Amino acid sequence: MLVNMRDILKYAEENNCAIGCINTPNLETLRAVVGAAEELNTPIIIDHAEVHDSLIPIEYIGPYMIEFAKKAKVPVCVHLDHGASYSFVMRAIRMGFTSIMYDCSALPFEENLKNVKEFVKIAHELDITVEAELGTMLSTAADSHGAFVEVEDPSIYYTDPELAARFAKESNVDALAVCFGTMHGIYSAKPILDLERLKAIKEKVGDTCYLVMHGGSGVDKEQTQAAINVGVRKINYYSYMATAVAPKLVEEINKSKSPVYYHDLTEFAYRFMKGFAKDVITVFNNK
Repeated sequence: MLVNMRDILKYAEENNCAIGCINTPNLETLRAVVGAAEELNTPIIIDHAEVHDSLIPIEYIGPYMIEFAKKAKVPVCVHLDHGASYSFVMRAIRMGFTSIMYDCSALPFEENLKNVKEFVKIAHELDITVEAELGTMLSTAADSHGAFVEVEDPSIYYTDPELAARFAKESNVDALAVCFGTMHGIYSAKPILDLERLKAIKEKVGDTCYLVMHGGSGVDKEQTQAAINVGVRKINYYSYMATAVAPKLVEEINKSKSPVYYHDLTEFAYRFMKGFAKDVITVFNNK
């Protein structure tokens, strides 16, 4: 069932859990993530990141995402991840995406707020939900979702609770990605979440919008569920699932005594990722 984020995140709030938002840049990942959600009977958010458009254009993968969502046995939101350019955001809307992350977080606060506020008015008229970001989400690799920045004190990039409250209220955004210790990509050291910062953000924002944690892959179960218990209702996940597949495929190839067919590898990748996604979603279910 194709939906936007509104009812999905309401479900998360009512059940004190978080909904996984997982990138699906190919058919195997798409089948795996939706299949995992169906087997666990839980809503899911599938998304296409603007940075992945060079791998597969949204016009190619988007129709598959929407068709899978429509036919799914559970609510599925088709979401655009880190849409930084307005033209790309418009492409997603034309494709029929039901939710958009309009990411203007690289801009000064007032400009970020102005752009998102104007976009929210347009999107809500179309029954499209909107996510924004406040703070700077660092990345652990130069080719990841953002610029790689080495800093001694990453907390200088964390979301300001007072500004988060103002942003949420004035923009009327549905969900807000906040920064409190996670990063995009593969962690070089164990991430330590600033849960006190998250609590302060939640206290200031209240019920104005839902809170989102990006960089969810690589964060241990205990910290993930602690963040959920504070109020995170959507968690973005991709890097660790994506990088776990290749070593398993190498194992399959090396142990085979017969020629290896590509279609067998894609089927193996699908089954492996579905199991991986089920484990991730189970953690997000906060059980």
